[in-house]
Amino acid sequence: MVERTETAPTEASIRRACRRAAEGRPLDADEATALLSARGPALEELLRIAGGVRDAGLRDAGRPGVVTFSKKVFIPLTRLCRDRCHYCTFVTVPHKLPAAYLDRDEVLAIARAGAAQGCKEALFTLGDRPEERWPAARQWLDERGYDSTVSYLRSVAIAVLEETGLLPHLNPGVLDWSELQRLKPVAPSMGMMLETTATRLWSEPGGPHFGSPDKEPAVRLRVLADAGRVGVPFTTGILIGIGETNAERIDAIFEIRRSHREYGHIQEVIVQNFRAKPDTAMRGMPDAELHDLAATVAVARILLGPKVRLQAPPNLIAGEFALLLRAGIDDWGGVSPLTPDHVNPERPWPAIEELARHSAAAGFTLRERLTIYPEYVRRGEGWLDPRLGAHVRALADPATGLAVESARPAGMPWQEPEESFVPGGRVDLHATIDTDGRTGDRRGDFDSVYGDWAEVAARVSAPAASIPAPATGEAATAGSGDADLRAGLRLAADDPAALLAPANADAALALFNADGPALEQLCRLADDVRRDTVGDDVTYVVNRNINFSNVCYVGCRFCAFAQRESDADAYRLSVEQVADRAEEAWRVGATEVCMQGGIDPKLPGTTYAELVRAVKRRVPQMHVHAFSPMEIVTAAAKAGVPVREWLTEMREAGLDTIPGTAAEILDDDVRWVLTKGKLPAAAWVDVVSTAHELGIRSSCTMMYGHVDHPGQWLAHFRVLAGVQDRTGGFTEFVALPFVHTNAPIYLAGIARPGPTWRENRAVHAMARLLLHGRIPNIQCSWVKLGDEGTVAMLNGGANDLGGTLMEETISRMAGSDNGSARSEEQLRQIAALAGRPARKRNTAYGSAAVPQSV
Repeated sequence: MVERTETAPTEASIRRACRRAAEGRPLDADEATALLSARGPALEELLRIAGGVRDAGLRDAGRPGVVTFSKKVFIPLTRLCRDRCHYCTFVTVPHKLPAAYLDRDEVLAIARAGAAQGCKEALFTLGDRPEERWPAARQWLDERGYDSTVSYLRSVAIAVLEETGLLPHLNPGVLDWSELQRLKPVAPSMGMMLETTATRLWSEPGGPHFGSPDKEPAVRLRVLADAGRVGVPFTTGILIGIGETNAERIDAIFEIRRSHREYGHIQEVIVQNFRAKPDTAMRGMPDAELHDLAATVAVARILLGPKVRLQAPPNLIAGEFALLLRAGIDDWGGVSPLTPDHVNPERPWPAIEELARHSAAAGFTLRERLTIYPEYVRRGEGWLDPRLGAHVRALADPATGLAVESARPAGMPWQEPEESFVPGGRVDLHATIDTDGRTGDRRGDFDSVYGDWAEVAARVSAPAASIPAPATGEAATAGSGDADLRAGLRLAADDPAALLAPANADAALALFNADGPALEQLCRLADDVRRDTVGDDVTYVVNRNINFSNVCYVGCRFCAFAQRESDADAYRLSVEQVADRAEEAWRVGATEVCMQGGIDPKLPGTTYAELVRAVKRRVPQMHVHAFSPMEIVTAAAKAGVPVREWLTEMREAGLDTIPGTAAEILDDDVRWVLTKGKLPAAAWVDVVSTAHELGIRSSCTMMYGHVDHPGQWLAHFRVLAGVQDRTGGFTEFVALPFVHTNAPIYLAGIARPGPTWRENRAVHAMARLLLHGRIPNIQCSWVKLGDEGTVAMLNGGANDLGGTLMEETISRMAGSDNGSARSEEQLRQIAALAGRPARKRNTAYGSAAVPQSV
């Protein structure tokens, strides 16, 4: 292993850092690093400060003097792994095991034995993706019909819930966003140790993580963030003494803190000390020293603050219970009266009675908790899938969220709870939003659902100084001295689609920033291309939006539509109410319904197909344009099936096309600022591509004018062009200007107040040019632009007005003041103001059939 050295802090720097910590001042990385070297009286002072922070947190949580633990069984689902960590004895090779995985009966036998002894947690630990390294693992899964270890884990977690009532806690290692979505409905909590952010320990030969793809720090940090985006109560932590420097150790704690501040999902942090094991490459390494562990725990407590729960494994601390309690822990982790710690088998768990005695000797009461911490039990909504609610309620004290120690787990069905989805609320919002308005300018959990706004602001990746200024004055004149602008205008006239080529990026960006005469020329060129491509007709569809629920806990920071279930403006429609609205729309000439809703955790997974079937039963000829890619991904995850299978079922139910919404900006740096928990860009691409392959066409969109910049717009168009080149499934592109008025990210002072007039014109014109030869129809949104703005876009490359809508709630909730419906005559008048004829179309841009009676 390559050694690293660092300068030891002085006694004065340690004293200064201690003083700042005692005064409650924030510590920087250098000060926190210095405190790790505290020994003697300085360490005693550090422990005193950390203990005080912990005690304040427990008082605020309503359980002063209480230290917790979880009574569990340890289920080593597989000891195979594709990684090669140099200190691990848990992982082995296939020929040393009776089988690659524990089978279902073996898992249930362990869980039943635990339930009989009053355990409430089933801790699943397993290696990372063993099927990608070991043929024996791949064969075992294939023979039983599982496509991955994650699929098998999901299956046995459900079995444990149904057969024993134990609550699964899943530690399968590195998961991506979609896998976290799949597993959240079967486990109240999950976890993965960050261990370290020292990349060199992974990348350099001899390092403890060398040869282990899942131990790359950047990959593990992504998992932490994805768990927050999905809303998983998550356990993580650091492993000390594996060769990291003190500065690297502090960096890991800061990264955990940053992730938690942004998403609020880290339910506990473990500080685990390295203990050398025989028969490993690191068997000669010294164990992490206990006072080093105590100092690290204390500094972690101070940095993470009073609300974060902090744990040190009690079987790894050589009996130093009092020392770790003084250092600021408030939890002993999972302790089993039945199964060994399979990761550290040489270190038996202390008896629970022993833990209670040591805790009492230090002045604490030991209380049992569940695998999901009390704070998340009490919050419930957004953190706990409704299908797990009954299992958790059977074991939790509703007042404290802690475990009822006398409760004994019992199996119960894992299914949609009865009466979980109750239609009602402000079901006339689509109409009264235009008359009475919304109840308030923000949802009730504004201060918590979006994460720490300071952390969100820090993620904004493109400061204004880096965005090219619009070309004005002489440089804005065609044929002036701006070479990129001149080149861009030449390409716009001669070969518009070539502007997408990376070699022409500077020219394209210059056009996005055009102003004055150059902007006018850009719009004229776009309008010429529009005329040559689709003619002069301004098209529109007679349709109705039906947003069947606005209850949502994803926490998109731009969205003013989503509400908590308890908010005054929240509502849910029944399947019959949706069908009623579809029939009403058909009777007044609509040929399409566009159905989308919030990511409502209580929406039964079967409801999506029921909605489609209900509309088709009531109005067989109605075109059903429904479900955003975000809805599709979460619904498929809830059902436990691949997106392709779910979409196939929807197609068979009668789904015709899908809206290409939830795209925002297809750049994850922007998405994670803007949307928090929405699907990654790659997942959006996968969903729409899969839909197209199944014959389900879609629109595509871009929402702009918030925390984005022209370079990201250009990249977004390249992604759309790439999908269209592969599938040909996009029917239209819809430019969506950001409506800021009630948008949380604007109210928090981070986003700008929507795009400028100049930007609106440039984006619509560039959409026409960049997508030329790929997507013929460019739609402008009268809801967001108003009549005057819409006319301007029609004169600058757009050819479509979208639909009559009949009810529009999403933009109106955000603060748009352009109404929620337009008649056909009003849309024709807009076309006339642009000097063009209007033509009614169907969803696929063919001639609209005249609706017949139902």
